[in-house]
Amino acid sequence: MHPRGSVRLAADIGGTFTDVVLEVAAAGAEPRRFTAKVLTTPRAPADAVLEGVEVVLAAGGVDATDVDLVVHGTTLATNALIERRGATTALLTTEGFRDSVAMAHENRFEQYDLAMQRPEPLVPRHLRLGVPERLAADGEVLIPLDTAAVRRLIPTLQANDVTSVAVGFLHSFVEPSHERQVRDVLAEELPEVSVTLSSDVCPEIREYERLSTACANAYVQPLMATYLSDLDRRLAKLGISAPLLLMLSNGGLCTLETAITAPVGLIESGPAGGALLAARVAAEHGLASLLSFDMGGTTAKLCLLTDGEPATSREFEVARVYRFLKGSGLPLRIPVIDLVEIGAGGGSIATVDRLGRIAVGPESAGSEPGPAAYGRGGTRPTVTDADVVAGRITAATFAGGTLPLDPDAARDALADGVAGPLAVELDAAVVGVGEMVAEQMANAARVHAVERGRDLGGGAMVAFGGAAPLHACRLADRLGVDTVIVPPGAGVGSAIGFLEAPISYELVRTCHQRLDGFDHEAVNDVVEALRAEARLVVETAAGAGAPVVETLNASMRYRGQGHEIDVPVPLERFGPGAADELLACFDRAYRRLYTRVIPDMVAEALTWRVRVSTVVDPPSPLATPQPRPFAATARQRALDPTTGWLDYALVRRSDLGPGHRLAGPALIVEDQTTTVVAPDFELAVDGRGHLVLTRTRADEPGSRR
Repeated sequence: MHPRGSVRLAADIGGTFTDVVLEVAAAGAEPRRFTAKVLTTPRAPADAVLEGVEVVLAAGGVDATDVDLVVHGTTLATNALIERRGATTALLTTEGFRDSVAMAHENRFEQYDLAMQRPEPLVPRHLRLGVPERLAADGEVLIPLDTAAVRRLIPTLQANDVTSVAVGFLHSFVEPSHERQVRDVLAEELPEVSVTLSSDVCPEIREYERLSTACANAYVQPLMATYLSDLDRRLAKLGISAPLLLMLSNGGLCTLETAITAPVGLIESGPAGGALLAARVAAEHGLASLLSFDMGGTTAKLCLLTDGEPATSREFEVARVYRFLKGSGLPLRIPVIDLVEIGAGGGSIATVDRLGRIAVGPESAGSEPGPAAYGRGGTRPTVTDADVVAGRITAATFAGGTLPLDPDAARDALADGVAGPLAVELDAAVVGVGEMVAEQMANAARVHAVERGRDLGGGAMVAFGGAAPLHACRLADRLGVDTVIVPPGAGVGSAIGFLEAPISYELVRTCHQRLDGFDHEAVNDVVEALRAEARLVVETAAGAGAPVVETLNASMRYRGQGHEIDVPVPLERFGPGAADELLACFDRAYRRLYTRVIPDMVAEALTWRVRVSTVVDPPSPLATPQPRPFAATARQRALDPTTGWLDYALVRRSDLGPGHRLAGPALIVEDQTTTVVAPDFELAVDGRGHLVLTRTRADEPGSRR
């Protein structure tokens, strides 16, 4: 260990900004963090990462050779799926089933829309190729694989310049031998083509979701392999020889090699980091329930934490045709943190529709050209432009002063794009844009909470990301949330969250078992194989002997039901009496969700999920500092949505310390964001430097909720 102790880097590539954090921690001391927020470089994403890394290394006075670990999260795979700019991909599947990915569930997710559009499969029909073979549901070979037929498809793949192949056979999640034989043939005939097996990336029942996941992985794999390998090489050239770990969608970390093989697991890596930061804040403040609010330049992400932890899921949709309609996107069966993401960020473009209504997003100005206020050629009005004109963003401190703002360009964009079409004053247009984006986020949060049986009223929210602290009080008004917490480094919160992540890996496999005929040895074999594989991945990254936590969950249901629930079960070798123990676990989980169980019904388990994670130390106790008033000397005029222009206290966050208290209205400025303390909120700084905003008139008449 070098004299400086632990030195870690984290980088998060977003649609507008790339955030980089350097954490330097000496033994027994609180870590020091140095942050940078630079504009994302869409054509060469690694450029922005390297730019940010050089900035924070210089700020921290740290040599590149001192870095112990690099953690990275990126939206590159997500954007490739949304923008359809992945590899030319083919799908080899059981003969007669090549249209499974197009037929999907054969349902109408928008039943009253006669012109309803379905998401187009990633693989066009002429590249979905059938192969003679057939397995029974129990893995028995009904028709042997015709390897000669596979070889006859090689000219078709070559003629269409296919660079990636997904292989997904019927019931391969039970018996993968046919898929592996195809991989061997392709490796022999087309060694330069990448191959994804559905039995590797999604060994689960339900062929549509399994094939869709395999196709998505194959579609982005060449792109991600090229990018990640290039980034690793450029970091090494800079002098960083530390391991490069990738943030997974479920909040864990994996090795570079694992990420290159299965990049579909990185789809929601950025938002996952934010949820981990929220979980840390919840633990530090002893909060069991919390709403995580992450608003960046392109999107806003909302996540509910229960018992201090974000909920997870095995289902996720990407590239939805109808942004808020479940079923209108491409389904992926990957472990993800359960959150809702909407196109409401600082760069979201404001328009006026034919009915004279303001609409915000989902289209974003991104980083090129960016909002009009950036002075980089943007002319369309955005949420950031409204914040600049409203006085909520100060040009001198924005992005640490590295990105000059053009308030006149922001005014012109709002005048031409919103105020003019509505024939209203500019102030009204600015308020309208802010209120619309707040309502969109509030509506998404309400729906997300209702679907999970939660009431947000009177609760707490943690706000981070470049734009979230600007809009947190207004969102809290609409949701009835009384406490808003803005952690240190909030502007680069997701990247900080990466540093809170455990090294972990999660594997699943279907092994269908009725509890009235439970084969415990078959399940033991599956679970032990998953444990061994997951431990190998974790120990490769963390080192052999690192303390780990292992968990086992089963997807269970009553016989005849169409969907399962996730049931935590003891991770131990099952014996002859395991069925009774599993039924008790299922009853507890089912009763918690539905308040009752169904007597005399046979339960069954379909899928078994093992997760192995390194141990993350809990936070130290939070000291309560002595309250002391803060006397602000600087003021700035800003537009309040309910009372008009007011004098706001203007305070540098670095001037605040534990115990300081300040009544709103106030603007707390720092390099990567600004926290707006609304007139009916009071600010207090806790022992860890969090800004805690508390409503002062929550129940009085005229409250702004």
